[in-house]
Amino acid sequence: MEKYNSDVEAANALAETYQRLRREIAKVIVGQDEVVHLLLNAIFCQGHCLLVGVPGLAKTLLIQTIASSLELSFNRIQFTPDLMPSDILGSETLDKERNFKFIQGPVFANIILADEINRTPPKTQSALLESMQEFAVTISGKKYELSRPFFVLATQNPIEQEGTYPLPEAQLDRFMYNIQLDYPSYEAEVDIVKRTTTDEKPAVEKVISSEEILYFQHLVRRVPVPDNVIDYAVKLVHKTRPNTANASAEANEFLEWGAGPRASQNLILGAKCNALLKGKYSPDMEDIRAVALSILRHRIVRNFRAEAEGVSLENIVQKLL
Repeated sequence: MEKYNSDVEAANALAETYQRLRREIAKVIVGQDEVVHLLLNAIFCQGHCLLVGVPGLAKTLLIQTIASSLELSFNRIQFTPDLMPSDILGSETLDKERNFKFIQGPVFANIILADEINRTPPKTQSALLESMQEFAVTISGKKYELSRPFFVLATQNPIEQEGTYPLPEAQLDRFMYNIQLDYPSYEAEVDIVKRTTTDEKPAVEKVISSEEILYFQHLVRRVPVPDNVIDYAVKLVHKTRPNTANASAEANEFLEWGAGPRASQNLILGAKCNALLKGKYSPDMEDIRAVALSILRHRIVRNFRAEAEGVSLENIVQKLL
């Protein structure tokens, strides 16, 4: 791997690599700039992402395109109601000598596309919990380490649709970002139709290796953060916790419960990476605000009053900011 003389030089290299990744992804994906930015941010933070949107918004294609631009192994798992945990993790089988042999499941790859993760029951969804948190799986009492880097990039259909199961809170909390995809603009959709109704398929080139990704992940964690930015992030999370000392009026009025400490950690990590990708060497409060909605959206729960009055999670987070 290329060596850098200083962290400043490495930070500049990361910003340049980010722009190259954006150019490669733009060969296939039209628009969705903020979504692509957050996905790449999560990869350099060693975080997992949940993409939420109705079918047909190219969620799967987006993840496959990003995987194509990285020199990493990639597996897609199609989540269905009859999927079993062993279909994800692997299982032990008897070989010819009647000895137990572990057959690895599709989770043993660098990038896992968990497609339509909420179309399988919680028992199967929870098969990913250990791998997402500890980068390992345990089968029959034996622990198997997963190769690094490791990311779970999951797609989810809106919970109001038929045949979906809500993700358990413990599962949701392990996703760094919850990214909402909306319909493309009129101009973007015209461009999509023009690109995708011909016989030409753009080739996405590999931009970065696994060693470089691991290096940049460590670089992100070395970024210095001013104390006032850490205070801002932690106070923001404390504001979401109803009936506590630092709760905001909006939290007391509209929230059942708020975000935990992992939200504070992710706010700082996300802000560090956001700053580097924007060409800065240290995050400020604007970087916290840039990632706050996608980090808090799936960690706070509205109460009955908020649902009855039509107050969205996005509205609540914007008021807290």
